Amino acid sequence: MQHWTITRDTDGIAWLTLDRADATTNTLSAAVLAGLNEALDVLDREPPKGLVIRSGKANGFIAGADVAEFSEVKDEAGALALVQRGWDTFERLARVGYPTLALVKGFCLGGGLELALACRYRVVVDEPGTRLGLPEVMLGIVPGWGGIRRLPRLTGAPAALDLLLTGKTIDARRAKKLGIADECVPPRIMEATARGVLRALPAPRALPLALSLTLNPLARRYIAKQAEKQVAKRARREHYPAPYAILDLWVKHDGNALAAPPSDPASIPSLLRSPTAANLIRVFHLQERLKGLGKDGEFRAAHVHVVGAGTMGGDIAAWCALRGLTVTLQDQSAERLAPAMQRAGKLFSDRLRDPRRARDAFDRLIPDVAGDGVARADVIVEAIFENADAKRTLFAALEKRAKPGAILATNTSSIPLEDIAGALADPTRLIGLHFFNPVARMMLVEIVVGRQTRESLVPLAAAFVRQIDKLPLPVKSAPGFLVNRVLAPYLAAAFRAVDEGVAPETVDEAALAFGMPMGPIELADTVGLDICVAVGKLLGDTTAPPRRLLELVDGGHLGRKTGRGFYTWAGGKPQKQAAGAVPAGLADRLVGPFVAEAKAALAEHIVADADLVDAGAIFGTGFAPFRGGPLHYARMT
Repeated sequence: MQHWTITRDTDGIAWLTLDRADATTNTLSAAVLAGLNEALDVLDREPPKGLVIRSGKANGFIAGADVAEFSEVKDEAGALALVQRGWDTFERLARVGYPTLALVKGFCLGGGLELALACRYRVVVDEPGTRLGLPEVMLGIVPGWGGIRRLPRLTGAPAALDLLLTGKTIDARRAKKLGIADECVPPRIMEATARGVLRALPAPRALPLALSLTLNPLARRYIAKQAEKQVAKRARREHYPAPYAILDLWVKHDGNALAAPPSDPASIPSLLRSPTAANLIRVFHLQERLKGLGKDGEFRAAHVHVVGAGTMGGDIAAWCALRGLTVTLQDQSAERLAPAMQRAGKLFSDRLRDPRRARDAFDRLIPDVAGDGVARADVIVEAIFENADAKRTLFAALEKRAKPGAILATNTSSIPLEDIAGALADPTRLIGLHFFNPVARMMLVEIVVGRQTRESLVPLAAAFVRQIDKLPLPVKSAPGFLVNRVLAPYLAAAFRAVDEGVAPETVDEAALAFGMPMGPIELADTVGLDICVAVGKLLGDTTAPPRRLLELVDGGHLGRKTGRGFYTWAGGKPQKQAAGAVPAGLADRLVGPFVAEAKAALAEHIVADADLVDAGAIFGTGFAPFRGGPLHYARMT
């Protein structure tokens, strides 16, 4: 067997280890599944007292199916065969006569979790890298190898549908609490625990009565209807059919993705024929490419120093602390630091869900009015207000105190690096790390490369961005870089529509109907209307600023951060009226300038190629992912 190895203990327990050849990550290709069947053949001939399935890779258990094989599917028969081989293999695993256990350390995603669910027991290792989930919906497809059937039987319908319909992942402790894992243990005792479970053979966990009732056929229909309403708030059926297909398969076919006839919109052939699946798989490959940009640098930061405790600076600092780095956060007074520390505490509590881990993260975030952390930091991020003179003065002082090998980075949203670097004795040290708001949700970080930026800094900066679990995108230093450049004309078109009498809600509805995750007016309020005006000026927009935008800014109504902009904000949400009928052509009027600017940015080599333009637009602006990016959309229309 090329990918699998069987070893046996003296007490009769077999250990089946997956270590996919010629790959750094375990995925379930056709060859890997065939190898699993060969291994089961061997074990059928000489059954063990118990079987442990584990990974031979240091980075995780199994990342899921081999997505590259999806592109090889040419017809309906090929689509069904891809699902059938995984379904049959895992059904076989679930029926073997000896007890089976999945020992999960690191990521366990998609088909990897479906394999684990087909085992009788699951032991998960309690460490930060352990994440479990079924993210197929994010590729425009459904878990086809038993996940829709088996997960609700372990957790009850509400928790299972939450995972299935969102694609989100959970940590080891959450998996134990939900009933997905039988045991959650530290790494040092994981193998002993696996042996202990297979010796003890505890009875399978029974669902509490209330949760067991959620699997009743009548209850399923009601629960699915309620879940569909929640899905509709964030994903329209015509844009993203997969979550609706999951609900249909669960209600009508008990989660068997092969049971739906090919003509059914919930069927595997229908989903794979849709442009949505093809484009979301394209987005997956774009994301993997961005992740790959961080693999060339050997740089690992231990200490980050952030100057500026406003919304961006404070949230950048909090995110770095969340990801395990020591962070010093500097501003002019303790009073200025306090709001950032409060937001950080909420982030740690929400994300970590464990008071001890949240406390540890908070301990890593150190208020630093005097800036003592500058001398120790491996990465120094400037995140003060958008003023070139102020940034130049600050960097001149930082350079004198920084370690020779420290990365000096600015979070400027639009100022060309050349306008800042002149203050440095060595201007080649300056690079841009442009985060987006809200930092905790936006994955992209533009790595801004100035004319004088040292070329060797780019892979180091990319490695740092990946270290904190963001997506790096190298961009040329030019007004607006890539993301703000393509976003500005889109927002300007929206503002001018409002000036012409179209309600903000109607403008937003036109964009939502196109597939944007948020309307442009709500987006502008979220970013800050003052930032929108400043970016327009920095981009050299010579047209008269939109009238309503200027009125709001002049009146101090800057959007979400002041409680009022185009919308009134309460509880972090805009208070909207019902949208009116969308005028014909409004969506094209909004999106057209976006696409045109994306083409111009490519022509000016702001990024290396068209795919990276699309990646930046999707992960930096939220451009409708199911359309595959603005340039891809333009080619397809």
